[in-house]
This record gives sequence, C-alpha cells and structure tokens, in this order.
Amino acid sequence: MCRPLRCLLAALLSAPLHAAVPGFDGGHLKLAATGRSYPDDSLLRAAAGSRSLERSGDLRLRVAAHREGLGVVAHYQVLGQWRDAGALHSPVPGLFDLAAKPPDDRRRWWDLTDSLDRGDAHAAVQRLDRLYAEYAGEQTVLRFGRQAVSWGNGLIYTPMDFFNPFDPAAVDTQYKPGDDMLYGQYLLEDGSDWQFVQVQRRDAQGEFSAKVSSTALKFHGFGLQREFDLLLARHFDETVLGAGGALNTGAAILRGDITVTHTREEWVASAVANWSYSWVWGAHNVSGVLEYFFNGFGLRQSDYELSELGPDSALLQRLARGELFTLGRHYLAGSLLLELNPLLSVTPNLFLNLGDGSALAQLVLRWDAGQNWELLAALSAPLGPAGTEYGGLESGIDDLSLAAGPSLFAQIAWYF
Repeated sequence: MCRPLRCLLAALLSAPLHAAVPGFDGGHLKLAATGRSYPDDSLLRAAAGSRSLERSGDLRLRVAAHREGLGVVAHYQVLGQWRDAGALHSPVPGLFDLAAKPPDDRRRWWDLTDSLDRGDAHAAVQRLDRLYAEYAGEQTVLRFGRQAVSWGNGLIYTPMDFFNPFDPAAVDTQYKPGDDMLYGQYLLEDGSDWQFVQVQRRDAQGEFSAKVSSTALKFHGFGLQREFDLLLARHFDETVLGAGGALNTGAAILRGDITVTHTREEWVASAVANWSYSWVWGAHNVSGVLEYFFNGFGLRQSDYELSELGPDSALLQRLARGELFTLGRHYLAGSLLLELNPLLSVTPNLFLNLGDGSALAQLVLRWDAGQNWELLAALSAPLGPAGTEYGGLESGIDDLSLAAGPSLFAQIAWYF
C-alpha cells in the first residue's frame, strides 16, 4: 500500500475522534478517478501515453463554534493523488496541465498546507482550507481568515468572480479553494448590501506585495423590479470596474455582467449574459441554461498559436492564476438538467468556441446512491479539427497538435 493512501486512511479512521470534539460539523470522504485518452497525432501522448489514469482522495472535516454573534470555523483536509508518472508533466506548464495538482500555499498569506508525501506519480497533503473568525450582527458581517467568496451573475463563465472561480467544465463544485482575506458585509434596510474584500498574497519571492493582492468593493442593490451589482476593485495591480444584474422575464431569468480591466497597455472588457428557465416535462423537473461569454483577453482565431501565449501576456497570466479557462473570445454554452427521479439526474453540457467552431461536449450523471452517499460521473469529449482550442492547438512540430481525446470522471462521496 502506497504511503499517501496510508495517510488518507489514517485520517479517515480518526474521523470518529473528531466527531467527539465539541463543534464538530460533519465532513466528507470523496474517492475519484479520471481516465484520459490522447490521439495518435497529439504531442501530449508523448508525455502521458495513449491513456492516463488519475486517482484522488479528499477527506474534509468541519469544525465550527458560535456564540452571541461571534464564531470560529475551520475545515481540515487530507488530499491524496495518484497518477501515471507521465501525466505529471505538461509541455506547456500552466496551460495544458494533464492532471490536477494538490493545492499549495506558496502565494497565499498563510502557509496552512503540509506535504505528507510526494513522488513522481503521487502526492499527499494535509491542510486547512477554511480557518476564519467571524462576527455576525443584525446588519454587519465581518470575517477574517481563510475563506471563499463568489460574486457575479455568470452561471457557467464568471468574469466578475476572480477569486478562485470554477472551471466552466468542472463537475464537483461543492467547495471553492479558500484565500486569506478580510471580508465585510453591511446590509441596508431595503435588502441591498455593501461587500468588501481584501486578499493578501505573496509574490514569487515569497514577499507580501500589493502588486499581487486584491481589494474589492461591491454594491448589490434592488430597483425597478430587478437586482444589480456595481464593482470597483484593484486586482494584481490592475483596476477592475464591473456592473451586472438580474431580471425576471416571466418564468425565466436573465442575468449578466460586464467588467473592464485597466492593464498596463489598455482597457479590456469582458462580459457574460445568460438565460435560465425551469419547467416540468412529463413529470420530470428540467432546468435549462443558455449563456454567452465574451473574453476580452482571449486570442482571435488567427492568433491561435503558442507564440501568442508569451509568459507576460495578460491571457496566460490569468490562465496560470486560475482566473480564466478559455483561449478564445466568443463562447456559447448550454446546460440542461433533467431529473429522472428525485435521486437521479443527468445533465448534458456543451461549451462552444464561436470563433473556431470547436466544442467540448459533456454528460454528467448525479445519483444519490443511499443515505449520505453520492455518485458523480462525467463523460467529456472535445470536438474540432487540429488548430482549434478543443481540437488541439498546433504544437509547432509537424503533424503533431496539443489535442486531448475523450475523458471519463467518476467519484463516490460519503457525507457524515
């Protein structure tokens, strides 16, 4: 039995001891596997082989204590990952990562991650993904420490949410990674509110720097039978302005956001707009989403070459930070959730690059297999010719592209 697996099992066996601690607030154990394939004409095949298999385990224990408006919250994690040795490396680091890596705190304010074991094909860490103190009054909320915040009206693409957003194609979106921040909220009498966030980070040399930190102020208001948001932020030494809103149109909801970012060279705009609707179809609940996304930092179709992704480009910086997940400029995405029964649902998704015509098709299955048990599975298939985002960018080597084939993800989760 490999050492990371022993660490994970030891942490799991300790869960009953944690349950006896006052303030224990439950947790979960998730075991997952992802199988990927790579076509014959893909340069990625040289790094990962024709197929790769990644396995992971995630144990999370939650502790919380509250009294008279004051509280402390902590989430302890043990993460283990095992994968084919070739799948650890990518020909383009930060962009075409062939497997997820355990989180680290090199750029966060506090180092709350400890490496238990690490090798060429496996890694195990223990960490605190949440650790904050909070005050909650009638109109004021203050939180200090490692936590997560989500902003904006995008349901698939989220230009206004630049604090660890989810990949649009992510399947398990239960927890966002936490950041070390000061968060404040003030609730007005009419239900509107002000929110403030200050995130402190370290630069590549490990020093605190305003150039890699974030300060943001957002107002969420109501007016003319609609909701709206206004954003002012300083993020990685760049000014970000944003506005968005939501509007009921009969039984459907229209949402949208627009942001403008002042980079070193220019102002760059990004926008998202979506339509969502729920109905009953033959005694089955159905929810649909159609969303358009404009990525102002994206490459034009004629620029889909690795030479356009220099280390100083605004696009690559955001890809490396995990703020963006798309190369192009214009996208259309659709999602349709169908409840086959109260315990089983299927969701076909499609992510279409309107600039080059390539797409990612995905089918997600979610099954409540029993009390406190959940099975999550997804089949993803990139579609498109070589030279496109999902079909595979040209590698610069004759007859080889950076293409990936279909992949299959499966996860079993136990909640306690």
